[in-house]
Amino acid sequence: MKITDLLKKDTMLLSTDASDKKGILDELTAKLETAERLKDRDRFREAIQAREDQSTTGVGDGIAIPHAKSEAVKTPAIAFARSREGIEYESLDRQPAHLFFMIAATDSADNTHLNALSRLSSFLMDTNFRENLMKAESEEEVMEIINTKEREEDEEDEEATETSGNLILAVTACPTGIAHTYMAADKLKDTAGQRNIPIKVQTNGSSGVKNRLTPDDIERADAIIVAADTKVDMSGFDGKHVIEVPVAKAIHEPDKLLDRALQKDAPVHHSDGKKEDGEDSKGRSGIYKHLMNGVSNMLPFVVGGGILIAFSFFFGINAADPESDQYNRLAEMLDTVGGNAFFFLVPILAGFIASSIADRPGFAPGVVGGYIAVSSGAADGGSGFLGGLIAGFLAGYLTLGIKKSLEGLPAWLDGLKTVLFYPVLAIFGTGMIMLLINPPLTSVYTGLLSWLEGLSGANVAILGIIVGGMMSVDMGGPVNKAAYTFGLATLDAGNYSIIAAAMAGGMVPPLSLALASTFFKNKFTKEEREAGKTAYALGACFITEGAIPFAAADPARVIPSAVVGSAAAGALTMLFGIGLTAPHGGIFVIGLVEGGFTEAALYILAIAAGSIISAIMLGFLKKDVRKA
Repeated sequence: MKITDLLKKDTMLLSTDASDKKGILDELTAKLETAERLKDRDRFREAIQAREDQSTTGVGDGIAIPHAKSEAVKTPAIAFARSREGIEYESLDRQPAHLFFMIAATDSADNTHLNALSRLSSFLMDTNFRENLMKAESEEEVMEIINTKEREEDEEDEEATETSGNLILAVTACPTGIAHTYMAADKLKDTAGQRNIPIKVQTNGSSGVKNRLTPDDIERADAIIVAADTKVDMSGFDGKHVIEVPVAKAIHEPDKLLDRALQKDAPVHHSDGKKEDGEDSKGRSGIYKHLMNGVSNMLPFVVGGGILIAFSFFFGINAADPESDQYNRLAEMLDTVGGNAFFFLVPILAGFIASSIADRPGFAPGVVGGYIAVSSGAADGGSGFLGGLIAGFLAGYLTLGIKKSLEGLPAWLDGLKTVLFYPVLAIFGTGMIMLLINPPLTSVYTGLLSWLEGLSGANVAILGIIVGGMMSVDMGGPVNKAAYTFGLATLDAGNYSIIAAAMAGGMVPPLSLALASTFFKNKFTKEEREAGKTAYALGACFITEGAIPFAAADPARVIPSAVVGSAAAGALTMLFGIGLTAPHGGIFVIGLVEGGFTEAALYILAIAAGSIISAIMLGFLKKDVRKA
C-alpha cells in the first residue's frame, strides 16, 4: 500500500498551533476525526498514548511518527502536520520535531500501519525529501512530493528487477534482526548503485521478511549473496551461484562481494545440501551460523525471563520465598513466570541449533537433548549451557545422519519419514547419548563455575578486561556474541558479575563515540556528529551496534579505542564486585544491580570511565576532518 493511498488533503495540517507533544497528538487525532477516519476519537487517542508510553515515536532528524492499531479506526489513514518552529517531542536525538505523520490502522488491518511506517521511515531518511516537505506551500504540493518519491522508489525497484544481465540478489540477516541486517542491505544497495549494478536485497529482520525475492527474481539472477549470521531459507536458490558470508562482510566489503557475484565466484547451490563448482562454504562459518540461530531464538526467553526474575528482587532478595519474612505474592508470581521462561532457554537453544543443521526434523531431538542437559543431574543444575550446546549439535548431526541413512527406503515410505522414523530414531539416539554424557558434562560445568567464583583481585580484573574488550571487537558480531553468550551462561548458573561486565563493555562503544563527536567536533563529519547524538540513546540502551557506522568509516582508530574503553569498563565492573540480575536493558536495569545505590553508582562510574577513556583516545587518534 502506498502512502498516498492513506494520506489525503483532508488529513493535513500545514501549520499547527500546538506547542508541545500532547498538543500535536491531540490536533492530529482531531484532524482524523474531522475527516471521518475514526469511530471513536477518545479510544484512538488512548491507543496513541499507549504506544507513546512504550517508547517515543520521535525518531530524530525533526521527525515523529505516532501510530496505533485500534478498533476505534474506521478507515486506515495517515495524518500529516508541520511545525516550522519545532515542538519538543522526546525524540531520540533530543531535537525538536518539525514533521509529524500519525498512522491510524484498523484492528483487522494486515500490517497496514507497519508497512506504511517502514516506507515512511525510509523516505524520511532522505534529507532532500524532508527539506521539500518543509518548503511545501500547499496540500497539493505535499501530495506531489510524496508521489514523486514513491515513483522514484518504484523505478529503482523496477530497474533492479527488470534490467537484463548482471542482476544480483542478496539476503541479509543477523541474529537480532535490528541493526546489522539493514546496515548490510543499505551498504550493498548503495555500493551497487554507485557502480550501476542492478540489485535487489531481501532483509530478514525482526519485523519479518521485507522486499522478498520472487521466483522470477531468482530465475534471472546471475548470483545470490547471502550475508547472514543466522539460518536463511535457501530452498528456492537451487542451481544458482550462492555466496555465503557473515553479515559483517556485506557492511565492510560490499565491493568484494559484488565482484564475486559478477564473476559468479561461488559454488552452485543444491537444495539437498551438495555443492559443485567450488568448495563447500559452510565449513568455517557453518558452526557459527548454527550457534547464532540458537542464540537468536533463545534471546526472548533470556531477556523476558531474566528481567521478570530481576523485578521480583525489588520486593526483597528473598521475596519470592513463602518461608521468608520478605515474602510478597507478586514477587513470587514474577519469579515463577520468569523462572519458567528462563528454564526453557537451554532447550530452545539446543532445538534451534539442531534445526539449523537438520531443518525441522532436528528441532524435537534438540529440545529433548537440551532438556536432559538441564534436568538430568538437576541437583547440581545439570550441564547448563555447555550441555545445551553439545545437545544441539549432537541432535542436529545425528538427525542429519539418520536422514542420509534412510534415503534408500522405498518412495512409498517417504510420508512416514518425517512423522515416524526421524523423530523416533533421533529423539532416542540424542536422549540416550545425553543421558550417558550429561553427568561428566555437569561435573565439568560446575567445576568451571566454581573456578570463576573463586577468582579474585587481579584475576577478576583480567576476566573483566577479556569479557569487556570482546564486546567491542566486532560490535555485535561473532566475538561480541561469544562474550555475551558466556555472560548468559553464568547468569543462568547464578553468577551475576560476568553479564554485568559484558553489558558495561557493550554500552561503551556507542557512548564513547557520542562523547567524542560532541567534544571533538573537528574530528568528525557533520553526518557523524548527527549520528553521535543518536548514539547516546543507543549506548544507554545497550545497543552496541550504534558504533558500527563510525567503525566502518575508520576501523583502525575506532575499534582499538572502543576495545580499550570497554576492557576498562569490564575490569572496573569486576573489581567493584558488581552483580546484575538482568541480561539486557542498559541504563533501564541499572536499578537491578545487586547491593543497592552504592553498587549502582559504581556501575555507572565504570561505564562512564570506560566511555571517557575511549572518547579521549579517539580525540587523540582521529585526524582533523578539515585537514584529512
